[in-house]
Amino acid sequence: QVQLVESGGGSVQAGGSLRLSCAASGYTASILFMGWFRQTPGKEREVIAFSYIRGSITDYADSVKGRFTISVDYAKRTVYLQMNSLKPEDTAMYYCAEAADRSSMSAGRPRVWGQGTKVTVSS
Repeated sequence: QVQLVESGGGSVQAGGSLRLSCAASGYTASILFMGWFRQTPGKEREVIAFSYIRGSITDYADSVKGRFTISVDYAKRTVYLQMNSLKPEDTAMYYCAEAADRSSMSAGRPRVWGQGTKVTVSS
């Protein structure tokens, strides 16, 4: 079984930056994709970025393209989300996730979720 632990959330002013981290432990050999979702109250959790565990494939939601960058340290089984030019609408709970295939990640059906980390962007 895989466990995911996020860190790096916090509060920042609009235009600022934050970097989220998510470390995987347990049976990590089964992980092929890692990614980030976010959720605000009353809305569904949405995938915003994911990457193949070795980093050769990445995908982003249109809402974060050009501002957020996902990267993976394969040796550490850790995924990062560098968030730049943050906007108030980026305020959400951010969740790390892992999946064994790309389609599951894209469809919002990963195998394992992290506990979430809060990001607040003030105007």
